[in-house]
Amino acid sequence: MYQQEEIIKVLQAIPWFHELKAFHIEKLADIAHIQNINAGEELFAEGGKEDYLYIIIEGQIALEMFVPTRGNLRIFTGEALDILGWSTLTPVVRYRTSSARALVPSRLIGLDADGLKRLCEEDHEFGYVIMKRVANVVASRYLTMRLQLLDLIAHTGAEELTRKSYLE
Repeated sequence: MYQQEEIIKVLQAIPWFHELKAFHIEKLADIAHIQNINAGEELFAEGGKEDYLYIIIEGQIALEMFVPTRGNLRIFTGEALDILGWSTLTPVVRYRTSSARALVPSRLIGLDADGLKRLCEEDHEFGYVIMKRVANVVASRYLTMRLQLLDLIAHTGAEELTRKSYLE
């Protein structure tokens, strides 16, 4: 297990938290753990309980969703400083909407979702900084997903046109 001082150093090195005060970082460290996972190892599974928000310290993590008739599709590849599991902070989502698997040996910091929500509620200045960061992540992922969906639709349409032309 990592010592509190090491977790604090890791948190201080994350640009996401530079606006926070020292006592905020200490409170975050109280709800944090560092996790190492091997290539191919699953971090969490689609449909699982939303229990941690993760920040990748090093490595690569693939987010995948099961799509009927297509199987598991990669929707995002996270790298250093990317956030995984941001939906843990939303009141509507209660279960993982994707699976996460390490592509290479990876190191992450996990923040207990319930603890993080509690800290945001107790200290609105802290909560504002966290939610501002999460909003940026959500907006970025939304744009990425939108582009992927348009690409999927475009390719599906081309495949259907090709099939129809063979049938005629």
